[in-house]
Amino acid sequence: MVTPFGADGSVDYDVAARVAAYLVQEGSEGLVVGGSTGEGSSLSDDEKLNLFACVAEAVTVPVLAGSTFANTQSSIALTAQVKATGAAGVLATTPAYARPNQVGIAAHLGAIAESTPLPVMLYDIPSRTGRKIASATTVALVRAHQNIVALKDASGDLAAAAHTKSVLGDDLDLYSGDDAMLLPFLGVGAIGVVSVAAHWAGPEVAGMVAAARAGQWARAQELNERAARSFVFLSTEAYPNPMPAKAVLRGLGFNVGECRLPHGPSDPALNAEAADVVASLKLARG
Repeated sequence: MVTPFGADGSVDYDVAARVAAYLVQEGSEGLVVGGSTGEGSSLSDDEKLNLFACVAEAVTVPVLAGSTFANTQSSIALTAQVKATGAAGVLATTPAYARPNQVGIAAHLGAIAESTPLPVMLYDIPSRTGRKIASATTVALVRAHQNIVALKDASGDLAAAAHTKSVLGDDLDLYSGDDAMLLPFLGVGAIGVVSVAAHWAGPEVAGMVAAARAGQWARAQELNERAARSFVFLSTEAYPNPMPAKAVLRGLGFNVGECRLPHGPSDPALNAEAADVVASLKLARG
């Protein structure tokens, strides 16, 4: 979920609670707080801990805490405090910028897992971090750490994801980390998606997952086609995530504010496109 900011740039925890409740109402079965969509790299440790606690109190679904950075020791220190906030788990992201080898990635993520008794979801997003978690590394981490139980895969490498799932089976819950890849990921054993588009297309995203679970693939494809424009809109070169999601939420009446730097401010073109995307989706719903 996005992180709302007030006019003075501070985190607006009241709006965060409202957004969290809305997302659950729209079909989200869990929430990630302080992740990339939540501008986690622009939040202080205190802001993150307060957000984790605020959202965990506002909803009854599991809350995953985006408590990791490229700095391993800082990640360990913050992750060790997550359980006290009421969050149900941790999202552990591959370290960005440093571009370590697979041995370093495994040691970094393993150290984070050892710092908490909570379940851990690995987050593989090479477009942001510069490194992919190799399938063999994921397998080794899951086998070495009982609390590493899930993978958010935003690598786009469907073959590798399918291989990892085939090796680990029920020991790993696979999630698509990219809305546009949800349908094929469901086909290779994913059980859901960590979604951006669910900020405004929750019924479609949740419906796709439910349809796939029921073996109703034609229905899942229909919902995917309905949401396809949203999946393109959610992040572009001109307006990267989470700028579009915040524009939509402002249009829906949530005072989430602008993004913090280094993201730039929104503009009339983005706001107009956001309104059109939502209007078109509502029209398609009938």
